[in-house]
Amino acid sequence: MAQINKPTEYFNTKLYTGDGGTQSVTGMNFQPDFSWLKCRSTAYNHRLFDAVRGAGKNLQSNLTVEEATIDEGVVAFETDGFSVKEGVNIAYNRSGETYCSWNWLASNTTASNTDGSITSTVSANTTSGFSIVSYTGTGSAGTVGHGLGVTPACMILKDRTDGTVYWYMYHKSLGNNTELYLNTTDSAPASTGAWNTTSPTSSVFSVGSHGGVNASGDSMIAYCFAEKKGFSKFGSYTGNGSTDGTFIYTGFKPAFFITKASAGDTTNWNIYDNKRSTYNAVTKILETNTSNAEQTYSTIDFLSNGVKFRGSQYNSSGVTYITMAFAESPLVGTNNTPATAR
Repeated sequence: MAQINKPTEYFNTKLYTGDGGTQSVTGMNFQPDFSWLKCRSTAYNHRLFDAVRGAGKNLQSNLTVEEATIDEGVVAFETDGFSVKEGVNIAYNRSGETYCSWNWLASNTTASNTDGSITSTVSANTTSGFSIVSYTGTGSAGTVGHGLGVTPACMILKDRTDGTVYWYMYHKSLGNNTELYLNTTDSAPASTGAWNTTSPTSSVFSVGSHGGVNASGDSMIAYCFAEKKGFSKFGSYTGNGSTDGTFIYTGFKPAFFITKASAGDTTNWNIYDNKRSTYNAVTKILETNTSNAEQTYSTIDFLSNGVKFRGSQYNSSGVTYITMAFAESPLVGTNNTPATAR
């Protein structure tokens, strides 16, 4: 597998301070296709935008609400970032508030995909293993093309039409007969049939008749991620409850890390990144399932090759957790020199 040596060409975290109007958030090294915004200083909802649905179309990871089309938020994806506009929701660019944005590059274009029994519209980056997939539910078990050319390790799905259904996550560590919900603290439940008890392949993922992922006539969106050496890693670990905590090997210095208990406990989804915490310990947390402002815990270190826990916080003894990680720099880069611990 070819290694990605410059992860910031495909994923970047950008911080900004609101100015109350419209501003360009730049310096990403690419035109993002998926931008996830969260206010750090005040308890406003998460806001997710992507280029497949179109700028101005908003979803919220901590709520089940349907997609809203608005003249605010991310109103344009630009060559080196995005344009963000404040509005009546005061969640995107309020003067003096601090914000975080996590940004991924897909292909900056879309294509129709007929690999599955359900036709999809896809923006796929086969180098970084990330695709955005839009499709219309049929209400019957089927398959959906994702465009990656390799098997996804993780997928996040939302019904854009129905404001009552959860955000669904497929994770390779859980398998095809269960799921997690991005907007709740729930552990992974017994199968609901979301994935039709079928693992994704290099061309398609499977959906059952379950309304959360395939309601008849509803518009669906999926964010699909494959593992790529030097860029992304999706795994699980068992906590040990110790100050000499569990170590999670990624093979790169992390830029972004999510952890969530999948068995043995109910916890929030915790997001760490290297821009809000610029040195160890990595202490600043935002939660995908709450509107909470940024919180501070002394919990983990980002090392040159992975993540090290420094206490029982999100490392409870015997509890199983799943992880998502994206890289700041690979363990060995183009100059063949190991990345240093931070």
